[in-house]
Amino acid sequence: MAIRCGIVGLPNVGKSTRFNALTETASAAAANYPFCTIEPNVGNVPVPDSRLDDLARIGGSAKIIEAQLGFTDIAGLVRGASKGEGLGNQFLANIRETDAIVHVLRCFEDDDVTHVEGRVDPVSDAETVETELMLADLESLEKRVPALLKKATQGDKDAKVQGRVLGEALDLLRDGKPARLVVPKDEEEARALHQAQLLTTKPVLYVCNVEEASAASGNAHSAAVQAMAAKVGAGAVIISAAIEAEVAMMEPADRPDYLEALGLTETGLTRVVRAAYELLGLITFFTVGPKEARAWTVTRGSRAPQAAGAIHGDFEKGFIRAETMAFADYVKFNGEAGAREAGKYRSEGKDYVVHDGDVMLFRFNV
Repeated sequence: MAIRCGIVGLPNVGKSTRFNALTETASAAAANYPFCTIEPNVGNVPVPDSRLDDLARIGGSAKIIEAQLGFTDIAGLVRGASKGEGLGNQFLANIRETDAIVHVLRCFEDDDVTHVEGRVDPVSDAETVETELMLADLESLEKRVPALLKKATQGDKDAKVQGRVLGEALDLLRDGKPARLVVPKDEEEARALHQAQLLTTKPVLYVCNVEEASAASGNAHSAAVQAMAAKVGAGAVIISAAIEAEVAMMEPADRPDYLEALGLTETGLTRVVRAAYELLGLITFFTVGPKEARAWTVTRGSRAPQAAGAIHGDFEKGFIRAETMAFADYVKFNGEAGAREAGKYRSEGKDYVVHDGDVMLFRFNV
């Protein structure tokens, strides 16, 4: 499934450096002036998952293919973006196309790196971006909701649902609160809210970009962001973009020792991707064979036909059944044959809810 996270933030907070490290490229220019990123940079990031090594070893797979998570590095936002200031219109259009917001916040002091607001205050920076997104949503809904309510009085059932749920979102925005606080009453409202593509309904992950010395434990700035994130139900991760840029340029074999010397057990990439997965409610299932051991991504709660569709649309259309076993059972009983003999290999129908770590084989007919 194509999931894309938009990396946003004020200019000069480390967005492009973070993007380069994530994708292990230098494709996003990183410079010390606003709007260095103009056109959004797009990259797919492999999702680290150590379970694939065990699956490939036991299954005799020739190669490993990780799941992918997409990231888009979006131009830096400035105050007034909702009115078109800076690259505001382009920024808002680009973020509307993403599934989640990865908000990079500057949590380090450095006189050599300018700050667009002239001071380092990550909580205020977060509020600036959130305010611009709310203002953009507010302007949009103040035009749309009255038209929907008018249609509803004329008997349009869809307009009635849309007007009701978007009217609730409008009330929240007028009260200075994001539309993600709307709780849809049913699937119809949930669908209407999703289709509205409001900027403030997107889940948010705050990435605290700290100096190298604070990468392991954070600092006062990152602590303030974590407190804010907990209050609003968002995620927060501490990274050092400078460290990540160094790690990205290293040979894989040299990375563990470098991280250990800094008091780190894993890269910021791993933490960001894991947090993004959790934020979006994603899980991983696997397929294993002689050619490859592969990870696939679906949303939590997906049923077997939807998982089959993640591989190919024909698998979902012609779904017959799914043969599955838990990852732990696959490893414990040394593969499919052992799991089958132990009674851990199951045949499931279309109502089966996929679990994280399921090893699956789909039967279908087209």
